[in-house]
Amino acid sequence: MPHLHIKEFKEIEFPSQSDGASFYFIAKNASYQEERLICAKVDEDEFFLLVIDEEGKKLLKSDKLTRPTSVYNVHKALLSYANLAGLEIIASNVPHHQKNIHLREVTALKDITYFAQNFPQNKKIRIEVGFGSGRHLLHQASNNPDILFIGIEIHTPSIEQVLKQTTIQNINNILVLNYDARLFMELVPSNAIEKIYVHFPVPWDKKPHRRVISAPFIEEARRILNVGGTLELRTDSENYYAYSYETFIAPNKTTLHINKNKDIAVTSKYEDRWKKMEKNIYDLTMINDEESLELVLEGSFDFSEVRLKPQAILDLYKTVQRFDGGFLNFERSYTLEDGVMLRLSMGSFDKPEHVYVIIRGEDAHYFAKKPLKSRSNLLAHKFLNETLHG
Repeated sequence: MPHLHIKEFKEIEFPSQSDGASFYFIAKNASYQEERLICAKVDEDEFFLLVIDEEGKKLLKSDKLTRPTSVYNVHKALLSYANLAGLEIIASNVPHHQKNIHLREVTALKDITYFAQNFPQNKKIRIEVGFGSGRHLLHQASNNPDILFIGIEIHTPSIEQVLKQTTIQNINNILVLNYDARLFMELVPSNAIEKIYVHFPVPWDKKPHRRVISAPFIEEARRILNVGGTLELRTDSENYYAYSYETFIAPNKTTLHINKNKDIAVTSKYEDRWKKMEKNIYDLTMINDEESLELVLEGSFDFSEVRLKPQAILDLYKTVQRFDGGFLNFERSYTLEDGVMLRLSMGSFDKPEHVYVIIRGEDAHYFAKKPLKSRSNLLAHKFLNETLHG
């Protein structure tokens, strides 16, 4: 993650601007004074920079929850703030010149708002969950130019590698998203997808709740796949294969194809290694046989008048509200010059969303983006709104 190791943090006057980066306010952790969040904006990206003391080191870095898709905008904000504040930098992994400058022109990288507001229509679409090195994604896209591929990945170097290759190979039918695939699928229109690839997911043998494949994931896959569409799992893990088979076969009606050590056109470097070790590779392919009802999600993420006093809002810190189908966890509270802010995890227990909520007087809003419009998030918002309304 981009960061600056600094000798001492210095606060600037807000708002301020330098070298294309704007800084609007600072939020201070109400319980841990060493942690601060600086609101930054570069181009259209609005996000937080995090000031924190880690293992005796004072760091200025990108906040994980609000980190934008463009790493270049993060670099610009970090260096601009350091310059404005006159920070003494002890060490840094932020380049002062932009490497791989051609990535700045890439249009394939999208954020979740793009898909929530402009989900591609009237196209054949395939999704790859966790594309890793991108070999399979790039091969499929280059050989199927009339099909749109949505690649979902949370590993930044993998994302940058694929974006670089789309430019080098002039591939124009890939969209890339840095997001939790389980949440993403909840906003995909019904019957819209031709294929879903899940190749070599992390087995998570000690934390099975973190696995991509689950009963809710398969339920969403069946909804978004068109009739005849397929969900394809490929794994080298005996445990993951056995677990996935039981999960795939659980619905009342299902069609499965199973292959062992099947040859495919393109393989990852890890698969090449496993084959040399004579390790078994398993393929489970679920075929969707039914058309699903249209996805309808009613509700909004607007807030009514906030009646709870600022100190009462700060006192929500470390409290949890549970309800049928989800929860609200008030993880942290912050003070602003003119209000307060909360960091929450909310929604489904299996795939929670992490958000910030800024409260100034009677007004509240999410920063920097609203939660994904899902059933569990809408329900969690309802409870949050009622809490702040008093």
